[in-house]
Amino acid sequence: MKLIFLELISIAFAIQITNAVSDSVQTLGRPFIQKALQEAMKIVDEAYKYSRDVDISKIEKRELSPLQLLSFSKRPSAETRTAVRAADYMEATLDIIQRKMSRIHKRSLNATDLLSPEDLDVIARVTGCAAQTALPSCNTIPLVDKYRTISSVCNNKKNSRLGASNTPFTRWLPAQYDDGISIPRSWISAAKYSGFSLPLVREVSNIILHTPNENLPQDNLYSFMMVLFGQWTDHDLTNTPTSPSIRSFNDGIDCSTSCQQAEPCFPVQIPPNDPRFGNTKSCIPFFRSAPACGTAYTGYIFGSPNVRFQINQLTSFIDASMIYGSTDSLANQLRNKTNDFGLLAVNQNYKDDGYDLLPFVNATKNACATRSVVTKDPTVQEVQCFNAGDGRVNENFALTAIHTMFLREHNRIAKIFRKINPQWNGETIYQETRKVVGAFHQIMIFRDYLPLIIGPDAVNTYLSDYTGYNDSVDPSISSVFSTAAFRFAHLTIQPFIFRLDRSYQQHTLYPNVLLHNGFFTPWRIVFEGGIDPIIRGLISMPAKLNRQDKLMHDELRERLFQLTSQVALDLASLNLQRGRDHGLQGYNAWRGFCGLSQPKDEKELGVILNNQTLAKALIRLYGTPNNIDVWIGGIVEPFVPNGRVGPLFACIIGSQFQRIRNGDRFWWENTGIFTDSQKSALRNVSLHRIICDNTGVQAVPPSVFRYFPYNDNYTSCSDIPKFDFSAWKETTIVW
Repeated sequence: MKLIFLELISIAFAIQITNAVSDSVQTLGRPFIQKALQEAMKIVDEAYKYSRDVDISKIEKRELSPLQLLSFSKRPSAETRTAVRAADYMEATLDIIQRKMSRIHKRSLNATDLLSPEDLDVIARVTGCAAQTALPSCNTIPLVDKYRTISSVCNNKKNSRLGASNTPFTRWLPAQYDDGISIPRSWISAAKYSGFSLPLVREVSNIILHTPNENLPQDNLYSFMMVLFGQWTDHDLTNTPTSPSIRSFNDGIDCSTSCQQAEPCFPVQIPPNDPRFGNTKSCIPFFRSAPACGTAYTGYIFGSPNVRFQINQLTSFIDASMIYGSTDSLANQLRNKTNDFGLLAVNQNYKDDGYDLLPFVNATKNACATRSVVTKDPTVQEVQCFNAGDGRVNENFALTAIHTMFLREHNRIAKIFRKINPQWNGETIYQETRKVVGAFHQIMIFRDYLPLIIGPDAVNTYLSDYTGYNDSVDPSISSVFSTAAFRFAHLTIQPFIFRLDRSYQQHTLYPNVLLHNGFFTPWRIVFEGGIDPIIRGLISMPAKLNRQDKLMHDELRERLFQLTSQVALDLASLNLQRGRDHGLQGYNAWRGFCGLSQPKDEKELGVILNNQTLAKALIRLYGTPNNIDVWIGGIVEPFVPNGRVGPLFACIIGSQFQRIRNGDRFWWENTGIFTDSQKSALRNVSLHRIICDNTGVQAVPPSVFRYFPYNDNYTSCSDIPKFDFSAWKETTIVW
């Protein structure tokens, strides 16, 4: 009720602003634009309310579909919800203006062609988009030179929103939409690219990616922890929200039940002879990513001033935001306010063999009440979803285990800082601990993780010796990185989440869990042995090997988020559809961006892929290498030497992390961030030690990212040196 009341206030306030600025509206007439604004805001607010009511009803009845499970982790909250609502207001307003004017002029028009800069300014202010894109002053932020802000506003003091949360993904190549502006590739069935129509994404999934769960190739070099650490890293950098509305703003279509295309519904169509769907008139529901607020009018653009961009909920920096949050409201919610010790809040109801667990979300309805569904026992005790710095914490319980481990690591370090610096208040302890944990991640990602993925050649090309902060570098996450390249690891996920006992044998009480039974199941950690068995499974079991003939197994392609009998999602189709939703150009354009050869035909593609059979299948689907969706083209390339991606994704991933590092004023190696003695200590961080300090695991392999089956060569935690924090004991600091 409180949320509805606040939303009604915001609507009333927006209408008051409309009336106050209406004298500025001239080009199309004051009443015309004012009426369009009010109509748009009413439509959006009614769609939001409808969607919220459907969610509540489904949760109460425990009828959560796979789509709704996915949507819960993608929908925005707090500051992000405000940004997305403003963008929806603006998009809806422009759509209404365009449709009405097209009827008058009897031809297709673009709304922005009809509006003056003054008109657009009024619409931006009334909808709230102007507030979302205004550049905050850095002079009013306390300690802006000592600690990064939660939202990363003012990391770059010249452009205070650069890399901050709730800003647009950047584009390294212009968007390619069906209408050149915002309609996804393949939305219009008659649309041609290089003379060919694009294939249905589900058809590509069926023909290229189909892989039964049996006889999967195992990676004999790398562990399953490398896969989950990649997801953990991704959740520090990117999260693309969908609109909170499941209903079309134009005609009231419910995207979760209809197979009709109507913004924001972009359903995955089913091809003939689909092995899972007998009815080609059915579909896999899909929501478009929410538009970024005002990207057409505020200088974030690349190319046409009308092109749609998408919004990144997270900061673009390696700052451990999946632990701390990317907005002030969430960060404050996650802190322990019962004392002044700088701690993060922990669960008040349950422990894990004496260790802390993540706190539960404060919600009246429970989207994670999945235990009775999975066990088919309506009498079992349910628990709420866990709360963390990233909303996807409950997506799978292996990821939840890593979240839990780093919650404990923050509180462990905070207690050490309070002991060695008793004069520090809680805020200083919290900020210093957050700064150290962020540095830990920067070091482990660059030193331990990325070289295994992109290989030594790409490391030398993109991630050579650090030369200092450069405020002209844009660290923003690129759409091609978030929507394509960094999704390479979907091909390395095992169909099981492994749980092992102290002897690294399959746990007799808590056996391995098929992936589709591990989504949104925090109760498995509360009631089924905590995180230790999961961590042992991650560090001692292999990743799945990405191979051209065995790409994505059925747990992800046929049973994604399937806790019930509802139609499951298909991760491959979702990835391909998301790339088209974001207007990503095809495979050859990105090969050209990276300075790589661009195959002209099937034969040349076969040479690049070292597989003529695969090249033939792709050309049958796409007609030309130009049209191949960049995600599918990238994942089927042979690996670079000593890496786990091909040349294209090595380039994109290397380029992105180079920009993240060089454009971060708080990068751990930058002058003035840490003292020389602190830098020296930080270089000794290891994921081994973090595991040993925060779990009951007592022995670890020589490398947690390399695959070493359990044997006598595992290192006892007692033999791994502890991290030395003496350099943080406060003295007179000379930089």
